[in-house]
Amino acid sequence: MKALPVHVLRSYGTGTTFLLTAVALAALGCGNKDQPEALGKGSLAPTTGTGPAAPSETKEPASAKGVPADLPSGLLLAYAQFETEGGKVLPKPGPARVELLTRTKGTWSIDVIEDPESNVFHKAMVFSPPDAEPGILTLGGNQAILKLWNRDSTGHFRAKTLWKESFGGKFDRMRDAEIGVLYGDGGTTIAVATHDQGVVATVRAKGGSYQVDQLDRQKDTFIHEIELGDLDGDGVQEIYATPSEPNRLEGGAQHGEVVRYIPGKGEGRTVVADLGDRHAKEIYVGDVDGDKVDELYVAVEALTKGKGGAELVEPVEIRRYDHGTDPKKGVVIATISDRLCRFLTVGDVDGDGKKEMVAAAFSSGLWMLRPGKNPKGEWAIESIDRDSSGFEHAALLTDLDADGRDELYVAADEQGEVRQYVWNRGRPTRTTIHKRDIPRSRMTWNIMPAPTPLLIHEP
Repeated sequence: MKALPVHVLRSYGTGTTFLLTAVALAALGCGNKDQPEALGKGSLAPTTGTGPAAPSETKEPASAKGVPADLPSGLLLAYAQFETEGGKVLPKPGPARVELLTRTKGTWSIDVIEDPESNVFHKAMVFSPPDAEPGILTLGGNQAILKLWNRDSTGHFRAKTLWKESFGGKFDRMRDAEIGVLYGDGGTTIAVATHDQGVVATVRAKGGSYQVDQLDRQKDTFIHEIELGDLDGDGVQEIYATPSEPNRLEGGAQHGEVVRYIPGKGEGRTVVADLGDRHAKEIYVGDVDGDKVDELYVAVEALTKGKGGAELVEPVEIRRYDHGTDPKKGVVIATISDRLCRFLTVGDVDGDGKKEMVAAAFSSGLWMLRPGKNPKGEWAIESIDRDSSGFEHAALLTDLDADGRDELYVAADEQGEVRQYVWNRGRPTRTTIHKRDIPRSRMTWNIMPAPTPLLIHEP
C-alpha cells in the first residue's frame, strides 16, 4: 500500500495538536471516502454555557473516595489497535480487540478478547440468546462479522459466528447494533447498521441458527448509528438509523438523514430527519425530559469549507425531533463550536430523578446538557472537562456501583486514558482508571456496561 501523508490536525482553541494519520485509518479500510475530516483553525469555546475548564481530579485509589472495592458491573471497550515501534504508532492494524475492565478487591483489572478475522471491533455488548448462556456480542469490521463470545471450561473465550457478510462494496463493516423486541413474536432481535452499501438488517435466533432479514440497502451509503425507541407511544419498537454519503476528506457539504423502520408493522424506510447538506454519526432515542414519551436527538456534524475543511461555517448542533416533527425542522437545543460529536449519553448523575445528557465532542471536550422549563427549546449547557478529546471520544453514563447515581466513563484517546467522573454536590471528580503508554496506539469505538460475573473467570 502506498504511504499517505500524515495530517496534522490542530485545534487552536485548546492548543492541542492531533496527529491522526491517514495511513492508519486507510489501513483499517477507512480509505479516502471514510477518513476523518481534516481540521483547521477555529474557536472551540462553547457558543452557549459556562463551566470549569476541568473537573477536580483524584489520583487516590477509588476506594478512598467511597467507590466499593468490588463493583457488580464492569465495562466493555471496543478497539482498533495499531502496531508500535520505538514508541511510534505504525500504519499496521492489529487484530480487533475488546478490553473487559472490572473492579474487584479494590483494583481495576483488564482481560482481553482479540480476533484476527477483523481489524476493528466497532462495538461489544452483552447479548442473551433465547437458547444459550449470555455472552459478549462483537461487531467486526473488515471483515464484517457478528460474533458471540463465551468462556469455555478452561476460561478461554470461544466465538460463534451469528452473521458474516460481504456487502459488495469497498468496505465490509458491522458498524453499530442495538438489541430489543422488534417483532410480534416477543423474541429478542439484534438491529444492525453496516458499511458501505447502506444495509440495515435484523438478526434473530430461529431453528437453532440465526435468521438475517435485510430491511434496506442503499449503494455507497454509510450508516454509523442504530437506536431503538417508541416516539409515537404505541408500544411497538422502532429502529432509527443514520445513512449518509461517504465522508469527504476535503470537508464541505455531505448529505445525511435519520430514517425509521418498524419491522413489527412491516414498515420500511421513512425519513424523520432531513439534514440537508450536513449529516450525523450519532443519535440518541429515549425519554430525556421525563414526559414518558421518547424523543430523537441528533448530533449534526459541523459544516466546513476551505482546504481540508479548515474553516468552520456552522458548528455542531444537537437537534431534537418528536413524533410528527417536520423532518426539515428539528429544534436546535444546543450548539458546540467543534467539528465532530460522536457520542451522546444520557443518565442521572446526581440521583434527583431528572436526566442529563453528555455530549462528547472531538476536541472541545465533554459537555453537560440539561433541559429547561421548555425542553423543546434551548437547553442549558456547561463544560465538564476541556482536557478530554478523541476522534470518536467514546462516552457512557452508567451506574456500575448501583448506588442510584450514574457515573460517566470516557475513553480520552488523545490522552490515552479511560476516565471515571463522579458528581458530588454538583461538581464532577475525575479519576483515571486505566492508562496506556502510547495513547494513539488504539482507537476506542464504543463503551458498554456488562455484569462483572460475565467478564471475569473464576475457576
